[in-house]
Amino acid sequence: MSGKYFAPTGGHPGQDQLLTDRAIFTDAYAVIPKGTMRDIVTSYLPFWDNTRLWVIARPMTGFAETFSQYIMEVGPGGGSDQPEADAQAQAVLFVVEGTATLSVGGQTYDMVPGGYAYLPPSSGWTLRNDSEAMLRFHWIRKAYEPVPGLDAPDVIVTNDSDVAPTVMPETDGKWATTRFVDPADLRHDMHVTIVTFEPGAVIPFLETHVMEHGLYVLEGKAVYRLNSDWVEVEAGDYMWLRAFCPQACYAGGPGKFRYLLYKDVNRHMSLRPGGAR
Repeated sequence: MSGKYFAPTGGHPGQDQLLTDRAIFTDAYAVIPKGTMRDIVTSYLPFWDNTRLWVIARPMTGFAETFSQYIMEVGPGGGSDQPEADAQAQAVLFVVEGTATLSVGGQTYDMVPGGYAYLPPSSGWTLRNDSEAMLRFHWIRKAYEPVPGLDAPDVIVTNDSDVAPTVMPETDGKWATTRFVDPADLRHDMHVTIVTFEPGAVIPFLETHVMEHGLYVLEGKAVYRLNSDWVEVEAGDYMWLRAFCPQACYAGGPGKFRYLLYKDVNRHMSLRPGGAR
């Protein structure tokens, strides 16, 4: 576990700064380093008060098409009573700084750093920052894919510190995944987890699979193999992977390497244009 998660604060680099950075966009992956998350690339949303956001992933034809991901920054007194305009959109929220007051299903939750919420479509949730400090959280959105005979998932509100990580087999405890949702629950068509590597841990093969990924580095640093390239990443960086992009990782230390991971799961592949199944 960790008591600290990286959150961007914006600002603008001085004229004395070199423009060299690690940002890259390819046909297979993108790396959006923390240094690109400045004031000039923020945006705003309807019905959100005292709030701005960084859009770090959005569906793009020919790239990753299943999800969007925002880093939300909500000032004191800000938030929204109408946060989601799409009735089919489900959400995962993950708090990295400050306190969010989440209301859903007639209950109210105070979410602190490490706070995780899964919100099914049309759940009528609202969110406010009732504190005097800045609130920053990730908001991952995906259009829910219903299956006849399966109910929609339930609301889940928990915290990173309250969920025991699952250790990957034959890794001596060096590689673990914090799973907020039961992988066997087929009502869910996306998983958002936290992956933790201890110093020296490695993904010892090039994962190559149909799931799309968004990986936001919460803590530490590592080198990541993306397609044919080795890329160094650190806390605050974001990796965005299309389906079948080969991927692996080596965590050299000195501390833990942890990232928030999105992937799409548990549904048939679309065989028709427009996504009909």
